[in-house]
Amino acid sequence: MTRDRERRSPYSAPTEHPEEKPEWSPSTQAIAVGRPAKVPDGPLNQPVVFASTYHAHGPVAYGRDDNPTWTALEEVIGVLEGGTAVSFASGMAAVAAVFDQVPVGGAIVLPRDGYYGTRAFAAGTVAGRWELRPVDISDTDAVIAACRGAALLWVESPTNPKMDVADIPALATAAHAEGLQVAVDNTFMTPLGQRPLELGADVVVHSVTKLLAGHSDAVLGAAVAAAGTDWCELLRRRRSAAGAIPGPMEAYLALRGIRTFALRFRQAQQSAGDLALRLASHPEVDRVRYPGLLADPWHERARAQMDGFGTMISFEVLGGASPAEAAANSTRLIVHATSLGGVETSMERRAKWPGDEASPSLLRLSVGCEDVEDLWADLQHCLDAAGKVRRGTGTEVGISKTRVARDGA
Repeated sequence: MTRDRERRSPYSAPTEHPEEKPEWSPSTQAIAVGRPAKVPDGPLNQPVVFASTYHAHGPVAYGRDDNPTWTALEEVIGVLEGGTAVSFASGMAAVAAVFDQVPVGGAIVLPRDGYYGTRAFAAGTVAGRWELRPVDISDTDAVIAACRGAALLWVESPTNPKMDVADIPALATAAHAEGLQVAVDNTFMTPLGQRPLELGADVVVHSVTKLLAGHSDAVLGAAVAAAGTDWCELLRRRRSAAGAIPGPMEAYLALRGIRTFALRFRQAQQSAGDLALRLASHPEVDRVRYPGLLADPWHERARAQMDGFGTMISFEVLGGASPAEAAANSTRLIVHATSLGGVETSMERRAKWPGDEASPSLLRLSVGCEDVEDLWADLQHCLDAAGKVRRGTGTEVGISKTRVARDGA
């Protein structure tokens, strides 16, 4: 694909490519790329363009095909990941667009432990269309065996919510030898923590809603295609045909969020490492999963392919579901909510969502940018509440049996 073709809109800033600015670090690229052209009295930031129709004789013509605000967002995400980005209305829209490239009857290898929304989508649309091969994505030999005769390997690493780590380079090499395409959901680690295209993936998917946008105010997704593949053109065509387009306001909010992304990620990752260590020694915690812990089963694998260990922690509370639910419902600073990646720290018990196979006592903690001592004080308060319920000296928090129609994020 030529660069002229990548620049769909005449109103967008020139596309920046990683090789053109080799001296810029990713942290700088997050701030500098995706800006309008530098003209006297021109805006510093990419304006929001609300348009469904464009004047004739240009490359866009209609608002379902492109928008200058999307283009700016795609430029910066593409540069950060080292590919060409296509934005979508949500992370699940990006997931669906990738899955839809698998031919009818093709097999998809995907994690048994992974984001429930992805697994539910695959299972819900599989009838007569695809063969699904669920695997333990951390078991490299089992994944490679499952790839034989398949069409797509879907990798999530670390997994949501159990925090298992896949050997992405080994899996990509083996999958390509079998003729598979390799897609990696990089929502948890982001391009500042892990660059799957450099590790051998063909396409990377993000829920931009989460860490990239970072302020819990916009639902958005993106897929990033590696150079030399036809993924970008296929995904753009699928986005337009299906109408899975992002709103310009959401794209603007995500782009603004990315300007502080490196600062937020650095702070949250540092706090996550600190909190994981403290949780590991707390008497009310049975198990902690964070790849930065020396005792984590995938610590060495994570060190080999990741830059840091991310902002997500999973931990299991002693006593099962009731103490864990009591902990989640006792937060004062930490937000009890289903999503993740915001500037605010959030926590929830994943097994409350129908279909999620997490342990009943597992709490998923998305660490934000608050002072780490304040976060630790709140976690201690929550775990004290869990301990009282476990010992029968506190008020047990009821666990809802209601079937929830929505998927937890």
